[in-house]
Amino acid sequence: MIIFETNMGDIHITVDAENAPISAKNFTDYVESGFFDGTIFHRVIKNFMIQGGGFNEDMTQKPTNAEIENEAKNGLKNNKYSLSMARTAAPHSASSQFFINTKDNAFLDFPGQDGWGYCVFGEVTEGFDVVDKINEVSTGNKAGHGDVPNDAVIVTKAYIK
Repeated sequence: MIIFETNMGDIHITVDAENAPISAKNFTDYVESGFFDGTIFHRVIKNFMIQGGGFNEDMTQKPTNAEIENEAKNGLKNNKYSLSMARTAAPHSASSQFFINTKDNAFLDFPGQDGWGYCVFGEVTEGFDVVDKINEVSTGNKAGHGDVPNDAVIVTKAYIK
């Protein structure tokens, strides 16, 4: 069990190491290293997803480990409360950033719109109310980024229990 303590409450996450071994290990490695501590959910698009894992509260991007292989062809679906790896337009560009789906987003499933889709590697098991609260925050533009919460949603600590 991975616990994300945030300033809006705790989110409990399980990863699927059987169906998404590379992504699950990558995420767990970041948790164990303390990488996510002090990061923010920097992108919130209501009724779509909440994204975190890459920026500090001042919107500086943290240096990451190497990019990983896209495992979206694993049969897991981008359903509400599932966790997926965030990436650029390049299919194998995921590193530390992830998102939690706040509704069913089947269009992100393999093969997606680009022949790859977005890799689901885990799910929220507790703290659905916290995810729902984050989904509702007001957002704006900050440091050249859109959809940034006006009041920072901070991961104070992430750890494995």
